[in-house]
Amino acid sequence: MHGTVNAGGNAPPLIQATFEDALAKLPDGYVDGHFGNRPWGVTVKRSEDGKRTWRYGEELSGTDIVSFNLYRLAGPGSMLKPCEISSAKVIEFVLGFEPGPAKAASRS
Repeated sequence: MHGTVNAGGNAPPLIQATFEDALAKLPDGYVDGHFGNRPWGVTVKRSEDGKRTWRYGEELSGTDIVSFNLYRLAGPGSMLKPCEISSAKVIEFVLGFEPGPAKAASRS
């Protein structure tokens, strides 16, 4: 599953839908969480028009990263553009990442 996730069939529709669902549930901005029993910090940014989602994840106790852009196409589907990793690794990470509890803002 290298390259893109789109309506052309590079990912089964159920996996694509599940992936996009999991990504949509993540809040914009930074969140701590876990993947593979390791702590991760993840940042999600979405364009104002909703056509691009950027995500960067960094293993907090190691050197692993997961970074990609997801573009919504004019027609059905979307295009996944991983940054120097496989699409399979991106999908596995998004489906397996567990955000930690939201931290309350401190008041001075």
